[in-house]
Amino acid sequence: MNLVKWDPFKELEDVSTRLNRLFGRPGLPAEPDREMLSMADWMPSVDISETDNAYLVKAEIPGVSKDDVKVTIEDGMLTLQGERKQEQEDKDKKYHRIERSYGCFMRSFRIPDDADDTAAKAEFKDGMLNITLNKSQKSRSNAVNVSIS
Repeated sequence: MNLVKWDPFKELEDVSTRLNRLFGRPGLPAEPDREMLSMADWMPSVDISETDNAYLVKAEIPGVSKDDVKVTIEDGMLTLQGERKQEQEDKDKKYHRIERSYGCFMRSFRIPDDADDTAAKAEFKDGMLNITLNKSQKSRSNAVNVSIS
């Protein structure tokens, strides 16, 4: 798995793309080696690491139910998507600040050629989604749904 360097100009690109979508203008074509970007309400923080035998993806998604998370691998892209639902507003409460993000999220990452997508495992516990992709020399399949335990 490749280490992705932070690019401050990419942040400006993202803002530009979102503004273009808002006003109905076509944006710049996406580069093929970049992560897939999509319009989302928020994005969970993700750590990606590698051992001799596997790749490990850890995503922080506190306040999200396991049933509201979907993990798929398709055409060499690992996609995490789901939704954090906002609590029902209580008319008797007066909110002074709301900083937590709610709504849909989606993160996609290109997986390395030596990752065995057919044996991917996902575990969800205490707001952390841990995905393990074992290394293999086997070729990729087209689409795989990963069940979360």
